[in-house]
Amino acid sequence: MTGSGRADRSVDVLIVGAGPAGLAAGAELAAAGAGRVEILEREQEAGGIPRHCHHGGFGAHFPRGGFAGHFIAGGATGPAYARQCVAAAVRAGADLRTGVAVTGWAGPLTVETTGPTGLERITARAVVLATGARERPRSARLVPGTRPPGVYTTGELQQAVHRYGQRIGTRAVVVGDEPIADAAVATLRAAGVRIVAMVTDRPAAPLRVRQRVPLLTGATVTGIEGRTRLTGVTLRRTDGRTTTLRCDTVVLTGDFVPEHELARRAGIVLDPGTRGPAHDAAYRTSRPGVFAAGNLLHAVERAGVAAEEGRAVAVSVLHRLSGTDRPAFVGRPVVVDAPLRWIAPNMTGPDAITRPAGDRFVLRTARRLSLPLLVVSQGGRELHRQRLLLPAVPGRPLHLAAGWTDRVDPEGPAVRVFAS
Repeated sequence: MTGSGRADRSVDVLIVGAGPAGLAAGAELAAAGAGRVEILEREQEAGGIPRHCHHGGFGAHFPRGGFAGHFIAGGATGPAYARQCVAAAVRAGADLRTGVAVTGWAGPLTVETTGPTGLERITARAVVLATGARERPRSARLVPGTRPPGVYTTGELQQAVHRYGQRIGTRAVVVGDEPIADAAVATLRAAGVRIVAMVTDRPAAPLRVRQRVPLLTGATVTGIEGRTRLTGVTLRRTDGRTTTLRCDTVVLTGDFVPEHELARRAGIVLDPGTRGPAHDAAYRTSRPGVFAAGNLLHAVERAGVAAEEGRAVAVSVLHRLSGTDRPAFVGRPVVVDAPLRWIAPNMTGPDAITRPAGDRFVLRTARRLSLPLLVVSQGGRELHRQRLLLPAVPGRPLHLAAGWTDRVDPEGPAVRVFAS
């Protein structure tokens, strides 16, 4: 017990966050004999965002130890996938503790926590941050107007419907047209709500229908109306026209940001594009011994991608524990030119311990690109070019092969990626 009243403990690997990435990392590390592997989750139930996603399509392959990698036709529902991830980690021997919040750092690899057993200070040989991402609420999106009931993010909507069985409303507007917006539509339909329209500020186009719902493009939400209950949302079109859609429910989808508060408190370098920790292909951050994986690095990818990264980061952590790791941030930054928004990983590594999960980089674009050519260069020297076979669309991942990383000059300037 320290003078601050905190109990001191030590573990071999501490994983913060029990979503798909953290649980997959815990399962891999425990199964590999990494010693005492502990996973902390601040919520009372582990499993991450999939717990609230009752639609299918999750986990064509469950983590090792779950369904032994067997294919699940059409995938599973989110809650079923979350349960399998939790079971895999526990069965492998990881110590999963829920209701425990990490409140800060007391040293390079020491965190302070609060939970059911009181205050603790936990020191690890390696720390994995897998804190995930969240949707920005209305206040962060600066949508003006009153504050009536009936305004949700997708996550709030899913919890209200599937976890708490709350009555939502009768007429809804969904703001966004990314895949997460489709999940919001499915949840609203499950609650018996009529969807008036989907709205996006993407470039104006003729009225289209998506998910059997009118899709209004080139429209921005400029106001919320109603007092005791939401009565409508005001839209401004790109030509200056305004209109009001009558509804009693609005769902603000997408606009994910990494849950990077703990990384920021550690002084870990953040990438200005992803807003998550800057990291190399081995998932090493700027703080030695601290790794990161999942949607903390790139808000937001599918649960299966996050789990894949959790398994991949375990390889790097095992090198750290065995003393065969190399320091991070001796490689070169990887940056993108507009209209590309960001790339992950965003540092080249000093060695070939591992490449990105799936042997590829993930990027996002700010506008639609028709069959773009991705070009990778360093100091004017072309390292790689790759033609995408499908259009690049905002809100959806683009993938860049990683075979060019061996040609990076470790003493050269930053690596640049642009689309033409």
